[in-house]
Formats: sequence, structure tokens, C-alpha cells
Amino acid sequence: MSEISKDAGPEELGAFYAYLEDGELVMEPYCSCGNLLDEYYICDKCKRLCRCTDILCEDQATLNLVEKYIRTSPRLRNFNATLGKRKSPPK
Repeated sequence: MSEISKDAGPEELGAFYAYLEDGELVMEPYCSCGNLLDEYYICDKCKRLCRCTDILCEDQATLNLVEKYIRTSPRLRNFNATLGKRKSPPK
């Protein structure tokens, strides 16, 4: 397992990518390398265990909904949400 620095952001630690699909919130965990993570947050490509506490939101409507959930859910209180796009996996 690699050491995680306090200053590391979503690009280094992996992040959830959030978007709305048919009015429902969808959050997919991605590794910092751009690969979709498995259910244990381990990357199949780089074998890294990712700590996904950042949520990159596709648009403002998604960000507003995610921020509401962060404010109202004790399970999400340590998460941070920002506007952003998911990183494309390398070819």
C-alpha cells in the first residue's frame, strides 16, 4: 500500500464521479489512474487501494444534490464535493 499525504487531492487518491441519470444520483469510484475501481476500492490495473472521499460532480445540479447529502448524512460528513470531470484511463 502506498503512503497517502495530507495534501493529496482527488487526482492522487481516486474519487467518486457523480452524475444524474434519469433524475437519480449515480456515483462511480475511480482510481487516480482513471480506472474504475472494484467493490473494495482496489484498482485492477495498478493494484492500488484508493481512499475515495472526494466527489467530482459532472454539473452544478449534481453538485447541489451531493452537497445536500453531505450536509444531511452522517455517513458522508467526511466527503468533499467539487465540480470536475473523471480522468480518462491511459491507453
